[in-house]
Amino acid sequence: MRTAFVRRTCLALVAVTSLALALTACGGTTKSDVKDDGGAAVSAGKADPGAAIKKGLTVGFLPKQVNNPYFTTADKGGQKALAELGESYKEVGPSSATDTSGQVSYVNTLTQQQVDAMAVSAQDPGALCTALKQAMKNGIKVVTYDSDTNPGCRNAFVSQASAEDLGRTEVRLMAEQIGYKGEIAILSAAQTATNQNTWIGYMKDELKDPKYKNVKLVKIAYGNDDAQASFQQTQGLLQEHPDLKGIISPTTVGIKAAAQYLSGSKYKGKVKLTGLGTPDDMRKYVKNGTVDAFELWDPAKLGDLAARTAVALASGQITGKEGETFKAGSTSYTLGKDGVINLGKPTVFDAKNIDRFDF
Repeated sequence: MRTAFVRRTCLALVAVTSLALALTACGGTTKSDVKDDGGAAVSAGKADPGAAIKKGLTVGFLPKQVNNPYFTTADKGGQKALAELGESYKEVGPSSATDTSGQVSYVNTLTQQQVDAMAVSAQDPGALCTALKQAMKNGIKVVTYDSDTNPGCRNAFVSQASAEDLGRTEVRLMAEQIGYKGEIAILSAAQTATNQNTWIGYMKDELKDPKYKNVKLVKIAYGNDDAQASFQQTQGLLQEHPDLKGIISPTTVGIKAAAQYLSGSKYKGKVKLTGLGTPDDMRKYVKNGTVDAFELWDPAKLGDLAARTAVALASGQITGKEGETFKAGSTSYTLGKDGVINLGKPTVFDAKNIDRFDF
């Protein structure tokens, strides 16, 4: 026991030294540094789906931004799941959704603390890679949730839903609301956000369908998941494009800020707004006629699945390979290509059903 402890401590010290040198030299990696990463990083050994869940594990949650209502809900879902499984939970993270260097430092912190696994919502697909790979070399299992890294920088990714489903359905919701005719814009989060850019890619592809021939995407704006910046970007979009018919905001902070602006302006009910929001944030805007319909998944369930995936990895039930299966609560999940696990289909919220939800 003592020999193993000393060996692990030495490895941790080497890791800290290496990370310090890497960060001093280049401040982390860039997208180009990791563009050739292949599939999900898979630990040596074979998965044993029948393995017992290990008890007493520590899982660190690292959201894009702490004190963000969306991530607070998601991470509480993870905390509850870990308590049920007999594990320990901790949360660290930056106060800004664009503080990528801050996220890197928190990955290093969790590595130094020798957690058994970490669940990370990445602000950038490549910037965390050096730190996350070092964590995996130290035997720490890495799950991304909500927003992915490059596949080679983690063991598995828990996706809110199929990225294609999310991107395409938001365009469909918007097109229905504007009668398939007019100018639209997108109000995104950070310009580097992996999930946002993936969904926007599918939005653009969906718009190529001939049925959208009279729908024109005129601008993609970035509010950096900051309420004030998103509010100002909404105002700017309407000033720059006076004929704008609709805004898609695939970010809970962005859609709420846009709804706040629209509800107090002459554009209320005239410029349509959809995207990804929580029922609690959007309820009053649906009821006062600012928003017709929007969609989302249950963030608490996303955090729950991220936690259970981390525990399954740390217990050896899965390694991150495509086709592996494991049970999370009462549901069985199968890992897809590059270790991706889909939570399920998004839910559309409107005046008819919004009062049935509380998150």
